[in-house]
Amino acid sequence: MINNIAIVGLGYVGLPLALQFGRAGCRVIGLDVDARKVESLNAGQSYIRHVPAASIAEARAAGWLEASAEFARVREVDAVILCVPTPLNAYREPDLSYVLDTGRQIAPHLRRGMLVVLESTTYPGTTDGELRAVLEAGSGLKAGADFHLAFSPEREDPGNPDSKVARIPKVVGGYTPECLAKAEALYSRAIDKLVPVSSCRAAEATKLLENIFRSVNIALVNELKVVYGAMGIDIWEVIEAAKTKPFGFMPFYPGPGLGGHCIPIDPFYLTWKAREFGRHTRFIELAGEINTSMPDHVVRVALEALNDEGKAAKGSRVLILGLAYKANVDDDRESPSYKLIQLFEALGAKVAYHDPFVPVIPRTREHGEYAGRKSVDAVTPDYDLIVLATGHDAYKEFDFSNYPMPLVDTRNCVRKRPAKYRKA
Repeated sequence: MINNIAIVGLGYVGLPLALQFGRAGCRVIGLDVDARKVESLNAGQSYIRHVPAASIAEARAAGWLEASAEFARVREVDAVILCVPTPLNAYREPDLSYVLDTGRQIAPHLRRGMLVVLESTTYPGTTDGELRAVLEAGSGLKAGADFHLAFSPEREDPGNPDSKVARIPKVVGGYTPECLAKAEALYSRAIDKLVPVSSCRAAEATKLLENIFRSVNIALVNELKVVYGAMGIDIWEVIEAAKTKPFGFMPFYPGPGLGGHCIPIDPFYLTWKAREFGRHTRFIELAGEINTSMPDHVVRVALEALNDEGKAAKGSRVLILGLAYKANVDDDRESPSYKLIQLFEALGAKVAYHDPFVPVIPRTREHGEYAGRKSVDAVTPDYDLIVLATGHDAYKEFDFSNYPMPLVDTRNCVRKRPAKYRKA
């Protein structure tokens, strides 16, 4: 039985997973290069809003969770799970540096019989290709013979109170049948249902399919939003009617663009890998083109609203409601709100934002220029235009009915609407 595990990467995936394994009776060492995260966890504090500090304090008090920046502590465990970022580089190509650097750091500390699992979304062939090579070179051991290797994609749904790590079926693929059995033994400790597949590559491809499915369908409704809007038809009304069909339809909803670490990024891992095989992923690329054009569409609608007021974008005071990419979470990764800020400021507007979940913009890989900018304290009528970008519950209930300026709602979210209300 696997009782001691290390989880590398204590973010939105790794931290909830660590807590779940701990509740299941495992001793967990959380490893991260971010000293602030290590310090917070060891102090029993949380840095992710939907992960209660009480859960971490309880884990620390019980003695089954500790955090460290020392990768040599891998020697103390039986299994290592990698939950590190897999972003795109400046050329929209896969950046595996976090995965491979982590592999290099843990490789010297691997022992015979240990299990290494990658959970970071990536293209098929990463686990049994690049990662395996790094681990073998650094350890002197052979995957499938001396140590076990597997891939099991994360399925986190932050902000969904009904989403529990233990209850989400876990896809698992091993480098060999013995590797799969070892991975199943690990995850069965903490997850109710496992879905074994034939290989690491099949598991990697499964995760990509899940996210590509969402990307393509969101692109479809985003395109229909623009088309139906030109016809005077409300896309949200159409979706609500269509989803009453009890078969053959699943609702997806439009928005100001894609955010989060998955859908804006992961499909392009397959696009890049497909070129190696002389194949072109036309659906994926078209979906990406449509989705990334949505901030421009929102700004066009906003400019029309300002024009109706006899105002230009230059010099106008614009308030963006919501910096998080998703309602009721503090995750701002790849948020389309950043693109909206860029576009409005390029037009000369004076842009502020409000988000109770993101009071201060953190330093990010993509938008370092905004680090330290603070949310305004309150949503007041002191602006020429308000653009709602994130459907936080607080905005759903907010009373805008007496606000004099135009409000552009990209989420069909506002219930108490001002007279000058329009959707985008």
